[in-house]
Amino acid sequence: MSQPNNSVNRRTFLKSSALAGGGLLLSFTFLSAFKKGELPADLEAEDQWYEITGYIKITPDNKIKILNPNPEFGQNVMTSLPMIVAEELEVDWTKIIVEMGPHDNVKLGPQFTGGSNSVRMYWKPLREAGAAARQMLLLGAAQTWNLPVEELTAKAGMIYHEKSGKSGTYGEFASKAAAIAIPKGMKLKEAKNFKLVRNSQKNVEGQKIVSGKPLFGIDYKQEGMLIAMIEHPPAFGMKLKSFDATEALKMPGITDVFRQTLYEAGMEQGGFDTRTFNELLVVVGKTTWEVMNARKKLKVNWEPAGETKDIINGRTGKKEVVVPGKLETTSEQRKLMQEYANRPAQQLRKDGDPEAAFKNAAQIIERTYNAPFLAHNCMEPMNFFAHVEADKALLVGPLQAPAWTEPLLSKVLGLPADKIEIQMTRMGGGFGRRAYGHYLAEAALISKKVKAPVKLIYTREDDMTYGIYRPMYTATYRAALDANKNLIGFHVKGGGIPEHAIHANRFPAGAVDNYLAEAWEIPSNITIGAFRAPRSNFNAAAEQSFLDELAEAMGKDPIDFRLELLKRAKENPVGKNNEYDADRYAGVLQLVKEKSGWNKEENKKYSRGVAAYFCHNSYAAHVIDFINKEGKPTVERVFSAVDCGIVVNPDAASNMVEGAVIDGIGNALYGALTHKEGAAEQNNFHRYKMIRMNETPRQIDVHFVQNDIDPTGLGEPPFPPVFGAVANALYRATGKRYYDQPYGPQLNSAKRAF
Repeated sequence: MSQPNNSVNRRTFLKSSALAGGGLLLSFTFLSAFKKGELPADLEAEDQWYEITGYIKITPDNKIKILNPNPEFGQNVMTSLPMIVAEELEVDWTKIIVEMGPHDNVKLGPQFTGGSNSVRMYWKPLREAGAAARQMLLLGAAQTWNLPVEELTAKAGMIYHEKSGKSGTYGEFASKAAAIAIPKGMKLKEAKNFKLVRNSQKNVEGQKIVSGKPLFGIDYKQEGMLIAMIEHPPAFGMKLKSFDATEALKMPGITDVFRQTLYEAGMEQGGFDTRTFNELLVVVGKTTWEVMNARKKLKVNWEPAGETKDIINGRTGKKEVVVPGKLETTSEQRKLMQEYANRPAQQLRKDGDPEAAFKNAAQIIERTYNAPFLAHNCMEPMNFFAHVEADKALLVGPLQAPAWTEPLLSKVLGLPADKIEIQMTRMGGGFGRRAYGHYLAEAALISKKVKAPVKLIYTREDDMTYGIYRPMYTATYRAALDANKNLIGFHVKGGGIPEHAIHANRFPAGAVDNYLAEAWEIPSNITIGAFRAPRSNFNAAAEQSFLDELAEAMGKDPIDFRLELLKRAKENPVGKNNEYDADRYAGVLQLVKEKSGWNKEENKKYSRGVAAYFCHNSYAAHVIDFINKEGKPTVERVFSAVDCGIVVNPDAASNMVEGAVIDGIGNALYGALTHKEGAAEQNNFHRYKMIRMNETPRQIDVHFVQNDIDPTGLGEPPFPPVFGAVANALYRATGKRYYDQPYGPQLNSAKRAF
């Protein structure tokens, strides 16, 4: 990603600054490096980057407010992003007021929570914002005191002139600073001089959360608000034919039942406009309970949807996507995947002569790994508030990508974007699910129809059967060994429904002379979307399981084997498109080896598994220890090592890694969603098992590689290697290799005792 431009002209400053009552609102616009294809049309025409704006508001009595620009769903950006501003601004953190910024796709840029990009994307712009504001305040003090600015210093929201003993608060100079042009090219602090960043700070909303303050979308209320729910088809590949709402309309509190089309035929969809069912049957009433009961009284006829076509304009450009109409069943999908696995596939990367390597191999190791669909299962039910009037619309609720959803709302409502206001609430989980804006469009169209403010709510069953799942994946790995058990060839061929998970340019690409990566995909009407570390969460599981098995066949320690490959990738890399930094990758393996006491005698009582992976610009490794508990392998301890560059808020960062570990263990052992004749067979937690508190590790030790690299990603990178570490530890616990997720149901058949 290119670096943001820090220049801001006077006209831009005057347009976006506000000065009232002697206060100062500093609005810093920085242009983020997104490719042209990712820009809205009105910005792309000017060939400029997205604007990312950090706001700093100061009052005469020295109240300092920092607005967080990015949506928050537990990754703690409400704390970490303002910390970045405050570091350069030189303020007392305990006196800072932090608020969620408004949605503004011009001033605040994409405001997208996903891709582990929040801190990485905002790191330099917010530092520059803080440094520029500090300098403007110093200049304001210099003018007030008629002193050289070079003689002044700023500390903890105060400005000092050591020679004369003068001092004053930032607030005293706010008015003066407001008239000063924003300086360009400010020198930023060296990492060694950080006072706030790299020091743990408590979640600024922690007290509100634990005391039950209404922070989440599900909490939002407005006078006269109605509740809406959708009755959707019972299976993928079906659609609404007819309905009788006579009995439902007799139920208490029910105001309307109607049919609603979501996207009009031929509407061009953005990459995140994914939706499952286009013909909606809507029930509207006064309370959630009344609407839920009324839905049960509906008499509905469904019919096959048939093959449909969508026009998608995503990152790879505009294309027509044909959606099959078949009612799909998991067992049949698995058979179809086996057939596709034996067909020719798309070549993604080829180094050397892998065909010759396998032909001349003394030994070939081949293993196939499989994974099912997964549901996101955000703890806060999917919901959104909408109040659509003739000339404007207000939407309030939890979402990850407001700027990507706004164009969709403009299309379905027929309103210009500047007449649509989106207010972001805290999210009770996202993990990619809330990046898809169909539920906002649904809420908006319902409000427009009933001419009233409406909150749309999904039940757990609605969400789990509505789609936007993690795809169903498979991958076959092959390794060629010579007579001395040296690795001479590596081949991965993977596919999925409806996408594959292969990252062709990641490790061990670059470490093997003869390497081949291939992929294939099967179309489906089961809708999928980003799921914490998309594609990587399966790719890492399969790859890291295979590398462990390969190390065993070669008679090598699993960590040492990976380090040998990384040494080769560093000293004599194969190919030029390797995505990873071999040094950083090796660094997390070395750190987790040290911190876990990998080969120490006292740890031999544990069944240990290791895995490491690179994704979202960061590196993570885990060692997972199983013990025998009541005759069952149980996770006892986890050691984690992460290289994500500079860690802004260590406690919060550790919390994210711990959450990723628990989430990964739960999904590896239990996560699975299957279909029969197009219908999801798991519709709530009595059928879709989540990890329980008593199944979580008793100990999770998190360690970060210490360096001065600008922050990369953290929300997603620790998640993928957990799956492989679990599988590898289970092998040592049971003597059985695990190739099919979830692993938990297979444990009962494991014969080996501890």
